[in-house]
Amino acid sequence: MRSTQSLSATTVLFTLGSTLIGTVSAQTFQRLGTCPTLGCVFPPDQTHFLAGQLFDVRLEVHAPVNGSEASNKGVPDEKFTFCIAHERGPCVDAAKFWEVKEAPIEKWSFSYFEDLYAKDAKQSTVVNVAAKAYRALSLKKPGDYTAKLKYNNGATTVARWVVRKPNTRRKAKNVLFFIGDGMTQPMITAARLIAHKSINGVYQSLMQLDQMDNLGHQMTHSIDSFITDSANSATALYTGKKSSVNALNVWADSSKNSHDDPKVETIAELFRRRIGGALGIVSTAVIADATPAALCAHTRDRGQAQTVVTEYLHSAEFVNSTYKWPTGCKQPDVIFGGGAENFIAGKGSPNGTDYYKEFQKAGYKVVHTKKDLLAAGKKDKTLGIFSVSNMAKWIDRNILPENLKGQKNSPTGDGTDAIDQPGLKDMTLKALEILTARSKKNEGWFLMSEAASIDKMMHVLDYDRALGELLELDDTVRASIAWLKKTGQYDDTLIVVTADHGHGFDVFGGADTKYLAEQTSDRAKRGAVGVYQNSGLSGYTVAEGSSPTNQTIVYGAQGPNFPVQWNPRYAYAAGMGASPDRREQFDLELGGPRLPAINDPTSGNIVNPKDNPNGFSVSGTLPIDEGQGVHSLQDVSVFANGPGSEAFRGVYNSIDIFFKIADALALGRT
Repeated sequence: MRSTQSLSATTVLFTLGSTLIGTVSAQTFQRLGTCPTLGCVFPPDQTHFLAGQLFDVRLEVHAPVNGSEASNKGVPDEKFTFCIAHERGPCVDAAKFWEVKEAPIEKWSFSYFEDLYAKDAKQSTVVNVAAKAYRALSLKKPGDYTAKLKYNNGATTVARWVVRKPNTRRKAKNVLFFIGDGMTQPMITAARLIAHKSINGVYQSLMQLDQMDNLGHQMTHSIDSFITDSANSATALYTGKKSSVNALNVWADSSKNSHDDPKVETIAELFRRRIGGALGIVSTAVIADATPAALCAHTRDRGQAQTVVTEYLHSAEFVNSTYKWPTGCKQPDVIFGGGAENFIAGKGSPNGTDYYKEFQKAGYKVVHTKKDLLAAGKKDKTLGIFSVSNMAKWIDRNILPENLKGQKNSPTGDGTDAIDQPGLKDMTLKALEILTARSKKNEGWFLMSEAASIDKMMHVLDYDRALGELLELDDTVRASIAWLKKTGQYDDTLIVVTADHGHGFDVFGGADTKYLAEQTSDRAKRGAVGVYQNSGLSGYTVAEGSSPTNQTIVYGAQGPNFPVQWNPRYAYAAGMGASPDRREQFDLELGGPRLPAINDPTSGNIVNPKDNPNGFSVSGTLPIDEGQGVHSLQDVSVFANGPGSEAFRGVYNSIDIFFKIADALALGRT
């Protein structure tokens, strides 16, 4: 779950899954993000565009009826004007500038709380709005633009936009874009520790990420808050635009309709529109979750899974929208992931429709198991949905397979268990095979592959499972590079590996889990944690019976590139900077993913009595309505190989990822 920095106009906030939260924890509430005045311009100030990239414009004039900003007796100015100037040219009326019809006036009202005191007192501020929207526009000439909204007898809101000079020579034919959701450098360091043996401090092998040609760091700030979620962070990566928490490829406006917010074209839509190559989406999460959804979907509310599935299949046809977005992903060639509930008839699918059949009617082959995935041909568009909800974690599939039983999560909806689930590597390699076969000679392909449960397991403080997902990502990158070299495509393919945001995780020492479990008080149990010279060495890469001694059961020896055993006596001790009240004992959760806190109707979230019963108590740092860890501010690493990869060196903003990929593909037009 996450703490939200601003309160949206509709006061609808969602957790990192799709569960609605009833309270808001924040330091400041805003009338509308990126709109500090009573005149709002979207795209807002400091927006950068790729030449020819499609976007909408939304203008709003607010008239608060009450509160500290009350103005004009609550009557918004409907005679506002809006003009655009390029470089030092004249400011031209928007309709004339873009040669479109003048937009009609729209009116609505919304309410919000000005601060925590107002919220406690239940004193909301009502705001009346006059608005206009201009749809599916673009700016083709590079340079600086000034957009001016004039309202209320002389008040002016200015937005400065930049159209970056595009690269016109295509460097990469293909793009393989990996996202380790929530992955930070401390997690990569911890994964290396447990999976790669060291002798006297010298690693005897390295992760694939350690061996990439180019390394950079990206800043992950949100448009109107310090901390991002996976929706607005993915929007930055895929569109080059900052947006608000929960928003997928839109600037959040104040209207009630979560589908009519001003939209912007994604890298996948641009690739389809300008090159026409094959497109693939792979995720270990629900395939309608934020990171995969952001390639194709446009909505203020990331929880609208029906909209996402509809847009995969019918790009331009919006659910409950007032107009049709003229671009789209145009039926991706590959869609692999979880989330069967959004496809099964009568469950969570759009209008209760059997969306498996709808995809089949559109020419897709549908597969539900690893066996069927590996046996699938290369020529057909392929939809692979392998479980209800998120897919099983690497540890549970490979080390503790009994945990896959009793879940009743079969993607067919028949109530059986999804036992035969593929992993990220299986899905990615099959996707590469299909995309290669379906792309024409000069078009190439674009594939996004997400290791989603690095993030999901960090939220529940299940560090072992999170690191298992990270190691699976690293193994997938390694296998993909080998496959590309084998098929002769490596030199034509830009490979980018990054995260969308971070978590405040780090390793601070070692723990003797046997000693910890046998102590009888919290303070004595904490004595099992060793720091500095007492941190020692872990037992993850040591075979049973070898030094260090007294290791526990070997859970599914894997090597290389994975731990030899997952539950050693001598483990790493780690923690999160932002977390709920909990207990820690630093060993593997054998029964499945961890649940550190549970909700008590009278007390909020409290320590889960079934979690880590032999551990010691740790006080949380979050509001009691947060039962999981939350995202962090830290920069995240970017690794890149192939044509155009040198551009990914250095430190830059998250939006620059989009422009660097677009330049490698020469997607800009002047």
